[in-house]
Amino acid sequence: MRKLPSRPLIALVLAAMALPIAGCARNRAGGDLPYVARDVGTLYTAAREKLDQRQYKLAAALFDEVERQHPYSVWARRAQLMGAFSNYLAKNYTEAIQGAQRFLSVHPGNRDAAYAYYLIAISYYEQINDVTRDQKITAQAQDALGELTRRYPNSRYAADARLKLDLVRDHLAGKEMEIGRFYERRGQWLSASLRFRKVIDDYQTTTHTPEALMRLTETYLALGVREEAKRAAAVLGANYPETWWYKRAYDLLGENPATPIRPLAPGEQIVPQATVPAPETPVRKEVEVLPVEDTPTPRAEAPGAPTPATTTGGAGATPGGNAPSTATPTGVQPGTPPAPADVPPQDQ
Repeated sequence: MRKLPSRPLIALVLAAMALPIAGCARNRAGGDLPYVARDVGTLYTAAREKLDQRQYKLAAALFDEVERQHPYSVWARRAQLMGAFSNYLAKNYTEAIQGAQRFLSVHPGNRDAAYAYYLIAISYYEQINDVTRDQKITAQAQDALGELTRRYPNSRYAADARLKLDLVRDHLAGKEMEIGRFYERRGQWLSASLRFRKVIDDYQTTTHTPEALMRLTETYLALGVREEAKRAAAVLGANYPETWWYKRAYDLLGENPATPIRPLAPGEQIVPQATVPAPETPVRKEVEVLPVEDTPTPRAEAPGAPTPATTTGGAGATPGGNAPSTATPTGVQPGTPPAPADVPPQDQ
């Protein structure tokens, strides 16, 4: 009896058969074309047909295939630029810039180099955002357009590059004005004046210059620098006399007249120094003295000579060893010694 193959073996065979199919599907999904050797004319013609049919991504892939299969052909150089142009139409600006830069690195003196520079500049230009976003791409577009007009001033792309360069500069000036107005709303007058000054110095041919001069007049008046405000308003009136910005600057100067400064007295300081108050001296209060009754004032006496100590019961001794008292008893004549109390008086 014939045995059927086991299930694990069947699964392994099916997985091996599915690998090539999955690889082809991944290549088609990712945009890569399978390598099929064809002559340069066939490849280039197929790429042009896809470009005319507005299948820009497929056309870019076919132009890259021309360069890959026939790198030393005359059509390979043309295919590099056409591939970059196809990526530009597909809005793959990064790939378009990289393709044009690769062409310039390999063929810097080619007659189509001006178009490669223009393709780089226009790819940056299409990515410019509004003035509330970061303007790094705008600065790169300005550099690329300036490089084109500097290298090829007489090419047929130079006129369009100059027009776009003016628009780019106007956009960068608008970004500076946006930041300056933000500082002005917050009351940061010095930072705002620096932004407006940059517009006047670096982008004076743009449409933002009249507003920048008027805003500069505002900030100078807020800072108290009236002479600078008058100078900015005078420049505004000399160059843009019919604009609303000049009328507003003129009204601001009228609403904020100059205040005369009082002349300083001899010896007066320009900036008065703050004086520290002296500490208060405590006030002594008078205390009411109560009247004192008449009392004998004790008299100070000189200390007497010390009395030598005697034994108890001796002549002239008193209890405690003190000197005998000289006081005269009442009713006794002075000079007569008192009679002892326990001895009867003797007859005279």
